[in-house]
Amino acid sequence: VQGTGGSSAVSKCSAAARGYIQDRFLRLLVERRRRRAPLVHRGYYIRARAVDHCVQDFLLKTQSHPRTQIVSLGAGFDTLYFRLKDIGLLHHTVVYEVDFPNVACQKATLIKRTKELSALVGDTGGEGVGVITFSGKDYKLLGMDLSELSELERALEEAGLDNEIPTLFIAEVVLTYMENSRSDALIQWAAEHFSQACFLLYEQMHPEDPFGRVMQQHFSQMNSTLYSLTRYPDCEAQQRRFFEKGWTECSVMDMNEFFTCCTPEDEQQRMQALEPFDEYEEWHLKCSHYFVLTASKGMEPSWTPLLSNMTVPHCGGPVRTAGSITAAACPMRSEFSGLRRYGHRSVLIKPNVILTIGGFGEEDGHHCRMRNFHVLIKHAGYWKAGYVKKENSDKRRDERLYHTVSCLSNSLALVVGGRTSPSSAGLGMLWLKFPETCDASEPDDITVELVSLQPAAEPAALRWRHSTTEVIFKGEKYLFLYGGCSAVEPVLGDWCFLHTQGLSCIVIPVEGPIPESRHSHSACSWKGGVLIAGGLGTAEQPLGSVFFLRVLEHGFQWQTVETHPPLSPRYSHTAHVHDGKLLLVGGVWFHSSSVPGVTVIDLITGLCLDYMINVEHLEWPLMVHNHSSVFLPNEKELLLIGGGGNCFSFGTHLNREPVSLSLSNILASH
Repeated sequence: VQGTGGSSAVSKCSAAARGYIQDRFLRLLVERRRRRAPLVHRGYYIRARAVDHCVQDFLLKTQSHPRTQIVSLGAGFDTLYFRLKDIGLLHHTVVYEVDFPNVACQKATLIKRTKELSALVGDTGGEGVGVITFSGKDYKLLGMDLSELSELERALEEAGLDNEIPTLFIAEVVLTYMENSRSDALIQWAAEHFSQACFLLYEQMHPEDPFGRVMQQHFSQMNSTLYSLTRYPDCEAQQRRFFEKGWTECSVMDMNEFFTCCTPEDEQQRMQALEPFDEYEEWHLKCSHYFVLTASKGMEPSWTPLLSNMTVPHCGGPVRTAGSITAAACPMRSEFSGLRRYGHRSVLIKPNVILTIGGFGEEDGHHCRMRNFHVLIKHAGYWKAGYVKKENSDKRRDERLYHTVSCLSNSLALVVGGRTSPSSAGLGMLWLKFPETCDASEPDDITVELVSLQPAAEPAALRWRHSTTEVIFKGEKYLFLYGGCSAVEPVLGDWCFLHTQGLSCIVIPVEGPIPESRHSHSACSWKGGVLIAGGLGTAEQPLGSVFFLRVLEHGFQWQTVETHPPLSPRYSHTAHVHDGKLLLVGGVWFHSSSVPGVTVIDLITGLCLDYMINVEHLEWPLMVHNHSSVFLPNEKELLLIGGGGNCFSFGTHLNREPVSLSLSNILASH
């Protein structure tokens, strides 16, 4: 548990060095230096932002009081006292910090030997007595085990804590490491013994969904079990806990909601522009698995820092489902790890032959950008998986993520765009040629020839997380290339019509209201036009709109598809059209209480129904984002291939094997 505090301090230090948080004191208290990934920077940014927002609100609301106090439980190497003192916010506030004795002693030593820190504490700062490892006029550092409540109470009293003045308790990922009976007792003690008390809690939640299972496993492997999760798995349970333990006011929100509602727009944009970033799914999943809670009692006026004046719907509301679909592992001839990947694309090149290319995944026991092309062949009721033979292979072209693959004939497919790193320019186009007739029963019977296209055909293709969809205009086939990201623009809203013969962009008139820019949306061919659904918009907010680009005599027209109930905003899903129904598969949304399953939209009536995916027959967490899917219309079967991602600092999760969803029941019932 103490190790998690040290690791957290290193991550905060890395985030501060990149400008995510303004904290010049961290480097003085953290001796280890390590650069973390942008996803980790964002995670620690939102945590620091939430704590600072609530602490400063407490100091503002209590500034008319002659004396106030802050008690930071499990403070570790946190710099809160020094930052508040530095900006002049501690005129009448004493800060008490509590942590394990060896952590407190280490911190006290660092403060004493660092001029900049000891000067802020002031002349009276010096040797502590007993459990008080450092004592200044407005700063006390105690070495204590928080789970020993009677000793904690005695030590705080000895250090001068006054139970009659406004007091803010802070527990930032601390109580969850204690047994519930002990953390509950501490929460109750704070409510009962202080006449004007506030509590700020920041912790994990939702242990049972796929991301939550990966998160739990990570902490268990580190021998630091998260005890709170089993008894208090969500925001509602935590809120009940505080009311039952004697608190009279309590607000709670997950971190997606906090970022959307309590972070000013200009600050959101500042943070989003700090580093090249392309792990939106994991950022939003991380935020939906952490919450910030504020509780108070006896405060006048009441302390409610999480009440926002923005009319953003509460994110945690449950989604009504019309039923469930059972997921089953695909019947495979043999174990094959080559399809454990994300950010790839799969396409049906022949009946019962699926080609998968690109992505990031597992090859020869290590994680890398995937260079090999893979094929799944259905033979006698079983799927066989393997590598295909490649001709004219080139590492720089073959390794790509978030591209598209369009099958244009029974011997030709076109790869458009994609990226290597999010900081480099997008990749161009690539022809894939394969035999016109092919009775392959073994993967290595199939040969794919790669043909690079001349740069002249490529400018519009230098993007990723876009869509390319076949449309027909005046009897000619075009690929409608839409949306995505580029190295220059984080979100694109433009489009072009690629003529499938010469692969040049053709101007075709388009009328109607232009959809807002988006990436990671879905696009399907329908009635000669395109259905666009969901996606991530300019403010990194999921979209719930559905548009139909309808073909007319003289061009195309954007039309809005109304759905009822309204479609829950989502992105990073896949989509298929079957028999007048639009099927949206998986993705990421802001309903932290559940994960998206399969949504069926009736394109005639607009009826929109959500079905959850029942995973009880799978032995591993199924993450249905960053995946690919192939619909087999004859069997009414949906194949999910790959999926997963880098789960914050908890490790990379890759779905273990292809999964089959039988849709015959839900398609029959519509």
